[in-house]
Amino acid sequence: MKNLLFRRCVASAAIALASVFAGAPAYGFELFGIKIFGKDKPDPSEDVIGEPQHYAVTFNVSGEDSALKKKLESASTLVKDDEKPASGAAGLLAKARGDYRRLLSTLYGEGRYGGTISITIDGKEAADLPPDTQLPDPAAVVVTIDPGPLFHFGEANIVNPAPPAQHHNDEVPLPANEGYATGEIARSGTILRAEALTVEAWRQQGHAKAKAIDRRVEAAHDRDVVDATVGADPGPVTYYGDVSVSGAERMDPAYVAYMTDLSRGKEFDPDDLERANKRLSKLEVFRALRIEEGAELGPGGSLPISVIVQERLPRRFGVGANYSTIDGAGFEAYWMHRNLFGRAERLRFDAKVAGLGPTVDPAELTYRAGVTFTKPGVYTPDTDFIASLIGEREVLDTYTRNAVTAQAGFTHMFTNELQGKLFGVASRSQFEDDVFGKRDFMTIGMLGGLTYDSRDNPADATHGIFLDGTIEPFYEAEYGNFATRFQGEARGYLGFGEDRPFVLAGRVKLGSIVGADSAELPPDKLFFAGGGGSVRGYGYRTIGVPVAGTNEVIGGRSLIEASAEIRAKVTDSIGVVGFIDAGYVGEESFPNFDEDLKLGAGAGLRYYTGLGPIRLDLAVPLDRGPDDPSVAFYVGIGQAF
Repeated sequence: MKNLLFRRCVASAAIALASVFAGAPAYGFELFGIKIFGKDKPDPSEDVIGEPQHYAVTFNVSGEDSALKKKLESASTLVKDDEKPASGAAGLLAKARGDYRRLLSTLYGEGRYGGTISITIDGKEAADLPPDTQLPDPAAVVVTIDPGPLFHFGEANIVNPAPPAQHHNDEVPLPANEGYATGEIARSGTILRAEALTVEAWRQQGHAKAKAIDRRVEAAHDRDVVDATVGADPGPVTYYGDVSVSGAERMDPAYVAYMTDLSRGKEFDPDDLERANKRLSKLEVFRALRIEEGAELGPGGSLPISVIVQERLPRRFGVGANYSTIDGAGFEAYWMHRNLFGRAERLRFDAKVAGLGPTVDPAELTYRAGVTFTKPGVYTPDTDFIASLIGEREVLDTYTRNAVTAQAGFTHMFTNELQGKLFGVASRSQFEDDVFGKRDFMTIGMLGGLTYDSRDNPADATHGIFLDGTIEPFYEAEYGNFATRFQGEARGYLGFGEDRPFVLAGRVKLGSIVGADSAELPPDKLFFAGGGGSVRGYGYRTIGVPVAGTNEVIGGRSLIEASAEIRAKVTDSIGVVGFIDAGYVGEESFPNFDEDLKLGAGAGLRYYTGLGPIRLDLAVPLDRGPDDPSVAFYVGIGQAF
């Protein structure tokens, strides 16, 4: 057994290994990212040409730490590859010798600096066997590890730490809060993390060229403690210099530089680079992009910035589909040019048909066609101008609508999470239903809103929140009414377990209209509930205000919706979901709960793909009406919310 003790030894800015397994080739050894001695070692996992060499592994770890044993087994290529033969005896020896390093690194990562590792093949230490050794087939491989004691930090020092941040956006986690403190387990990764945080704290305060210095680590085996010191050289305060762009073909390079918003003379902030990257990605023009800081500072601490891009093809089209047993199948397609004039102007045409299945009569189907123009970077790099014209025919159980809607306005990104919008909207529409008959409406108004989104993945969130609020004052010309529509929605996600295989998700939506009676407002401005994105188990927009003496419903002036889901991943590609939805639509602007609360519940399957989970939900209405189905089935892409 080869003793791999990490003995007390200090070298400026490095950690030396005092004792290594005898007889092993003098390849380089790295610890904390620093090569301690020797030359580069070839990757031992690479196959060596030879006859297949079968082997069986026995893996022994002393002590009762099952989690540590699992991590060591995961680090071992001998264990990971034990179901396939090595490429000859030399290939097996290469795997074994590589495992010495991997297992030792894992022990250090867990704060075990006094462990021993033995890997024997046919009863002999692998480090002592020559490459041309003849081995039986299969060979018996035994890995024996004594992890040794846990080492804790005796001292955890930082040389030249950054001063406290003056703005919350510049705050960096304190190394002490990340485990770099006296008495904490002295994991090697914790020391590297402390060093990185020290450098990042300086960068967040304008020192782009901050770098690590003065890393010293002492391990005292007589006391099972590690004394560590990390530090940073902040360098000068830096300011953005010239922004150069390379790789642009159809795009205007000056416009690309403008959209980074890295103004010359502005103090450096790494958050600016992250936001610039996100802003350029949002243009949807680039297949790949990266933003690089200059290697050398210019006069006065100016930092040149390089933007390297690779453009996508300018034209794109796509198709989509959805299905439910209540509403039938729907299909949609779009065509888009995403760089009309060299500044990422987008022109998009959309078409949609829905309601297929229950009928194939063209007069009973829902149609939608529209065109949208988007001009990014108007007034500021974070402001977009958007204009659209949409014509549609919507055939629902509650009404039939024919309408043409035009809108134009602006969106603005205040932060990476917060976005606002302000649009002017005009619509000419005709509605027909069994309660009011045929009616015409003409509306003109404004639509303003704010959206906050901190979800990790909008299609399949495991943590974060989503908040959305809109206000829409409008004038309806046919009846001469002013009215205002309010709507707000909140979603929250809580994942737990390793890699968050379990997620609790919740959603609440509220709405209200003030200023006019329901009979004198367009039904599409009123509130309905029901459908795959609302209350599952009921038809789309079939939950409303009941009309006395009939089975009909009309839209209401108040809305309450709520949903709760528990999501669990069974495998990497399969998940299950249980859910309950609730919806209430009231006649008055403020709910008085004279109407029934509708509940739906069910379960679903999720198949996870690169585009998001494919959703299959089965729901039943718990307060079934005469026209409601006994069960509903939904298919779509992405989670329900």
